Amino acid sequence: MTKSELIAHLAGANPHLRQPDVELIVSTIFEEITAALARGDRVELRGFGAFSTKARDPRTGRNPRTGETVEVSAKSVPYFKPGKELRERINKGATSPARRAPARATA
Repeated sequence: MTKSELIAHLAGANPHLRQPDVELIVSTIFEEITAALARGDRVELRGFGAFSTKARDPRTGRNPRTGETVEVSAKSVPYFKPGKELRERINKGATSPARRAPARATA
């Protein structure tokens, strides 16, 4: 689902809100999450998950085209950890890999 699809879905589910208002709400939420992560804060949405940043150490990488060694500096990357409710909703009715019946070979 893209951002525009999310906005269209929310606008359709909430006819009392105008589309520009829904766009503003969605954009504001994303901007606030982004700003918090840029400050190094953690954003937790109960039942959904938590956004945070993880530090990556400097390392030596390789240019895939030339094979040349390249120094990659330290950086922070965004990280999302899904909440328990989200995991349960996603896996509702799903069979775990250990419990699936083995695939039968066809001749």
